[in-house]
Amino acid sequence: MAREGILVHSPYERMTEEQIKQIHHASMQILNDPGIISFNCEAAEIFRANGAEVTPITSADNPCWLVRIPEKLVLQAISSAPKIVKLGARNKDNSLFLNGAEPRVFFVSGSETNIWLDVDFQTYVKKSNPGIETLVPEFHPRRGTVLDLCQAAHLCEHLESLDAFIRPVNIQDEDITEDNKDVNKFFASLNNTTKHVMAGLTSLEQLDNVINMAKLIVGGEEELKENPIISFITCLVKSPLQFIDDSSQTLIEISRRGLPVAIAISPQGGTTAPIKEDGIVAQLNAEVLAGITLSQLVNKGTPVLYGSVPVRARLDNLSDSYGAPESSQYNIDCVQMARSYNLPCYSTAGVCDAKIPGIQSLIERLFSDIVVTLSGPQYLHCAYGLLAGNATFCPLQAVLDDVHFQMIKFFLRPPRISQAEVDVSLTQVKEVMGTPQKLYIRYIRHMLRSGRVSLPYPFEGEGEIDNVLVLAHERMKRLISQPVEHIDSATTSKIFQEIPGILPRLDVYEERRKQ
Repeated sequence: MAREGILVHSPYERMTEEQIKQIHHASMQILNDPGIISFNCEAAEIFRANGAEVTPITSADNPCWLVRIPEKLVLQAISSAPKIVKLGARNKDNSLFLNGAEPRVFFVSGSETNIWLDVDFQTYVKKSNPGIETLVPEFHPRRGTVLDLCQAAHLCEHLESLDAFIRPVNIQDEDITEDNKDVNKFFASLNNTTKHVMAGLTSLEQLDNVINMAKLIVGGEEELKENPIISFITCLVKSPLQFIDDSSQTLIEISRRGLPVAIAISPQGGTTAPIKEDGIVAQLNAEVLAGITLSQLVNKGTPVLYGSVPVRARLDNLSDSYGAPESSQYNIDCVQMARSYNLPCYSTAGVCDAKIPGIQSLIERLFSDIVVTLSGPQYLHCAYGLLAGNATFCPLQAVLDDVHFQMIKFFLRPPRISQAEVDVSLTQVKEVMGTPQKLYIRYIRHMLRSGRVSLPYPFEGEGEIDNVLVLAHERMKRLISQPVEHIDSATTSKIFQEIPGILPRLDVYEERRKQ
């Protein structure tokens, strides 16, 4: 078994077939002229060995090469990249199958933020009427820790609409270093959710330690190939059109090991890419395809996701404006481009500019969540709990997002209309018209039991009081109080013995023995 996701039967599309072809041809022209600058020597050599025109750029401060990629190489890479990518999970029922030709959407959390936003509530008394009291949220930002990451994974394990886990908080404890960060963030995630875990790497030297950890959990190398419980994100392109040295090397090494990888590209319209829709999409498409081509040249058949994270620049300070409608337009166009190649798409929605949960965050999030979901990306990083343009994670916001995605999933259910269903409805109409009340109430219970009627908004207030945040906070506490299926004690013991650098306080079994 695997998670079902939600199939979008008629995906929303902005571009015509002709416009898709125009964007593709523009991307091919970009990859040929001006080409892409590679600051990674091995990547340049791989392209050279496969027929690309590679020229050293001697005037640059750092060694780099201009790579002109012929369309033939790109098309061969698109052909060899798997059209269906499996993302496994500790609980195999949480596995995902991403089919590039099928607009079946899976909702995913993420991505890494530096700030964790705690919430508590204070009682305030109305000055003009002391008999009226209200609970008011107070927000307390702080730097994220490894235990926060454990709690985030724990919470996301129990969020019904969430299909996979991208770590939403950067671990910044004093004893976290570049040498041990990767093993701790992967272990903290894997030990607190049975869903698929995706993350980026801080240090390439830790890649094999992370992979060996996953092998210990699933039972071996072949088992990990069959059930890839982890995958990776690489942001190898610095827009515009530059292969970064270290992240390009990371993609090369992940590809050699054959594990799934999302090639995530994040240009900013107006600064690092054209603000015009055709321009940013053509450039992003060129950058993604360049990364996919590199992965396939390294290891034909490497499972890759076409990753689009475009955003428009704010016009006042040039920071990211995720809440702008253009950001959703860019994303929807990229979903169409990925589908035109039959490649599974990692897309983005739900990131907002608001710094705290509230009206602005809900409006901005729901707008992009709905329209991008309707476009049918397979792997939708929908920013559960993210605020302030990906700078802050708030677990309370994640609980709100979960409920809203349940509503979106309900809305996207296909209509159950058939002659048999119509016949039942006609019978109901005749029966009701024969009664003095002429009401259909008696037929509601069956629909409720069958799950075909949506339930009331769970955070609905009473009277004129808006208790959305209070009620969501209560649900958050209930979810966190539920147990999590940790990695078994024998495997945990092996991991701590064989994988260097994992913090002892993450061993839940040892902590219980101490108590």
